[in-house]
Amino acid sequence: MEVSGYLLHKLIGQYGEETAQRIIEEGFSCRRKTTLRTNRLKAAAAGTGETLTAAGIAWRGVQWFEDAFVLEDADEQAVQGLTAYREGALYLQNLSSMIPPLLLDAQPGDNVLDMAAAPGGKTMEIASLTEGRAMITACERNTARMARMKANLERQGVRRVTALNMDARQLDDLFSFDRVLLDAPCSGSGTVGPGNRGRFEETLLKKTSSLQRQLLHKAVRLTRKGGRLVYSTCSILKEENEEVVRSVLNMGCRLVPVDEARYVAVPRLPCALEGTLLIRPTEEYEGFFAAVLQKTE
Repeated sequence: MEVSGYLLHKLIGQYGEETAQRIIEEGFSCRRKTTLRTNRLKAAAAGTGETLTAAGIAWRGVQWFEDAFVLEDADEQAVQGLTAYREGALYLQNLSSMIPPLLLDAQPGDNVLDMAAAPGGKTMEIASLTEGRAMITACERNTARMARMKANLERQGVRRVTALNMDARQLDDLFSFDRVLLDAPCSGSGTVGPGNRGRFEETLLKKTSSLQRQLLHKAVRLTRKGGRLVYSTCSILKEENEEVVRSVLNMGCRLVPVDEARYVAVPRLPCALEGTLLIRPTEEYEGFFAAVLQKTE
C-alpha cells in the first residue's frame, strides 16, 4: 500500500530502506487477524477455546499469554455474535495492546492508575489479571470515550474502578499509586493498514510527543517510591517512544528490562533504548512500544 511521504521519510530515516519496506509489506499492507482475550472475571481460558470451537471458529493460542487467542479466519462480527462476547466473557483486543498490562504486573490489593484509559481494554485486562481485587482509577478526558468505557466496564463485570472524566495531568501530585499505566495518545504510526492510512505530518508528531512528555512526567510524580510505571504507545517512531522515556530517566526512576524470554515470539524492531519492547507490525500485531520504569526516589 502507499504510505504518506512524511511517514515513509521517518521510517527510512529510523530503520533504513529495507526494514521500512518490510514494515509496509508485512504490516501496513495486510489486514490483521482477529484476536481476543478471555475475561477471567467471567470465564477461563479453557472455556474460551471450547466456546470458539463449538461455534466453528478455528483458533490458536499465544505463547506468552494463555488468555489470548488468534482466530484463523473469523472476523470481529463472528465473535460479536457469540453469547460469551455479549455477556462480557470475551474481549476483542489486538495482541500488542495486551502486553502493557502484563508488564505492569499489578497485584491484588494494588492501587493502580490508568492515565488514558478509554475505551477501557487495558483497564479491564488489569482487573481480569488481578481477579477484580486491584483498586483501579481510570482517567479519560473525552466525554464520549468515557461513556463507551463505562459501558465496556459494565459488560465485563469490572466493579472496583473509579472512572474519572478528566485529563490525568490535572490529578493532584499528592496522589500516590503502586502501579501506573500510561498508554499515551500518539500518532498511531504502528496501526496503519488498508482501512487506516492515518494522517502524518511534522506538526502532529511534535504535538503528540510534547503531550506524551507531559503525561509521562506526571506519571512519574504519581508513582510511589518502589512502584512500577509502564509507558506505551501504538507508534513505532522514536520521537514518541525512546526519546520520551529518556526524558524521565533523571527524575528518580530506572528502566526495568522487559523479559526477553517471555516475549521471544513477538516480532521486534530495533530500538536504541535497550530493555524496551518495540513491536514490528505484522498480520497479527500492531506496531507498539512499551517501557517499564521503577520509581527509585
